[in-house]
Amino acid sequence: MIDARLALNDGRQIPQLGLGVWRIPNGRKCEAAVLAAFAAGYRHIDTASFYGNEESVGAAIRASGIPREEIFVTTKLWNSDHGNPERALEGSLRKLKLDYIDLYLIHYPVPQRLRSWRALEKLRQQSKARSIGVSNFTVRHLTELLAQAETVPAVNQVEFHPYLYQRELLDFCAARGIVVEA
Repeated sequence: MIDARLALNDGRQIPQLGLGVWRIPNGRKCEAAVLAAFAAGYRHIDTASFYGNEESVGAAIRASGIPREEIFVTTKLWNSDHGNPERALEGSLRKLKLDYIDLYLIHYPVPQRLRSWRALEKLRQQSKARSIGVSNFTVRHLTELLAQAETVPAVNQVEFHPYLYQRELLDFCAARGIVVEA
């Protein structure tokens, strides 16, 4: 097992390496990819309702024989689901056939993000989402969110690599205990 982990600001830990299943179609191909990742030692799987493959991710988790508490699952609230984030998470849990999500992210900083963040805070209190965070947020989006949030996002998942090195965003997140996930 690959066991390098990062501490989150809520006391939980996230595996440093994870398999993202964007663009892997639902079905055997996705299940095989997740099972291969597990066989290689990965314990973090990143999906999203928008990807349309949560069923396959859940099937692979069950088929793996790995205890649920050893697998870290991230999924995301899609843009069209901000009217009812609770129902969206219930749909993801139903598709994954899981009782909880390890990390639930707002996929994009849509205009309804502040109202949705309050809903994610409640979902965290209910232990349906153990950690909550955001994806694709800039310094401006985070500043607006933090001004009204009770909970600091555990993660900001963004594109980040040598050709898109977002130093200002990295420094901003580090100063507030937000893990930048690339």
